[in-house]
Amino acid sequence: MSESIILGIESSCDDTSAAIIKGNSILSNIAANQAIHKEYGGVVPELASRAHQQNIIPVVEKSLTKANIQQNAISAIGFTRGPGLLGSLLVGTSFAKSLAMSLDVPLIEVNHLQAHILAHFIEDANPMPPKFPFLCLTVSGGHTMIVLVKDYFDMEIIGKTTDDAAGEAFDKIGKIFDLDYPAGPIIDKLAKEGNPDAFRFNKPKLENYDYSFSGIKTSVLYFIQKEVRKNPDFIKENLKDLCASVQKCIIEILMNKLEKAAKDLEIKEVAIAGGVSANSALRKAMEDNHKKSGWNIYIPKFEYTTDNAAMIAMVAQLKFERGEFTDLRTGATSKYDL
Repeated sequence: MSESIILGIESSCDDTSAAIIKGNSILSNIAANQAIHKEYGGVVPELASRAHQQNIIPVVEKSLTKANIQQNAISAIGFTRGPGLLGSLLVGTSFAKSLAMSLDVPLIEVNHLQAHILAHFIEDANPMPPKFPFLCLTVSGGHTMIVLVKDYFDMEIIGKTTDDAAGEAFDKIGKIFDLDYPAGPIIDKLAKEGNPDAFRFNKPKLENYDYSFSGIKTSVLYFIQKEVRKNPDFIKENLKDLCASVQKCIIEILMNKLEKAAKDLEIKEVAIAGGVSANSALRKAMEDNHKKSGWNIYIPKFEYTTDNAAMIAMVAQLKFERGEFTDLRTGATSKYDL
């Protein structure tokens, strides 16, 4: 029996992506980004959905061409049903349903957050995939949570943010510093040349494994307002140190709860996922815990950190093997429980 070939489609936010997977090997992973949102300092939902409509056919065609796969070789189509921006999700969902119907192949709905976590099982994501059970810090612009992963589709959120996500905090603080959107990668780059101990910012005092990032945002805002009153060039003169200090604070907040959960649950298998898992300081903190606490760490390749269709295709492959298909009457949803 030949291995199944699955087309994955991702359109949850502002990236239109399509990927082809055979077994658990990615043959292509194509994405079209939407630069227009930089002008507005954040994603504009209406503009995002329009751009998806323009991008989805070329992106799918390019993914098939790069994989050297004909449409009639596709075994099934996986798509992001949610969570995400409803208008964006509707474009991907409608396209996936129409194509599945025209090719007469099964349709598979995928939870975007599950996909970030299960991206670790793509053949070239890690030298070895995580062993169950493992903890996964899933952190992005829209979500921050610690997930206890007992099996492929048996996951429990044991900690989550009570307000802003970590990626959102990076972007909002970046706006205070007058940096372009998205600010997270810019802060990461500037932080490498700054002193992480130059400034101190407030950390939340929450019990259990939950997070809060609105406090550090407010702390930075008030601090900057006070310093700029004294010196209008304060941000410009201290930008690298500010970025390094902010990044250190956010990564420490993330890691303190992850370390507590790993210790309490006596779990040594620890992974990170989502857009912020590309952050160099977070990756170094994981490496440090590998040495200090003996964690077996799983850090995804950069191309599998941001929103991408390879992770959607991976989940669809796992569901295909189980015969878990979706009725054509399914619809996109902005909220989709893990």
